[in-house]
Amino acid sequence: MFGSQRVLNYATLWTWLEVVIVKFLVLWRFQGEIRVGLPEVAKLISNLQDYARELEGQRKLERYYHVVGRHGGAWIFDVSSNEELEILLAKMPVYNFAKYKIYPLSEMKAN
Repeated sequence: MFGSQRVLNYATLWTWLEVVIVKFLVLWRFQGEIRVGLPEVAKLISNLQDYARELEGQRKLERYYHVVGRHGGAWIFDVSSNEELEILLAKMPVYNFAKYKIYPLSEMKAN
């Protein structure tokens, strides 16, 4: 849509953006045997926290939580496309060491 020759006014652009903003719940956990006490793993986790703060500043990550009793977390992303989500996940410091379950979210509004 942005690559076309059509000229969009701000109202049209805003309406289009409202339609494509999507939230995803991403549940992730370390795969296999991860020894959390190892310095390498501690560095991954520290880098992950920095990455989460960076995404919060960009307003791409709405919330993130540790899942109690597991080595992993639950993150709520606010992105404009599946592709953007894939890029952000691929940049996660734990990307190569984790498994992911991804759920698109929709608001439940009463009429």
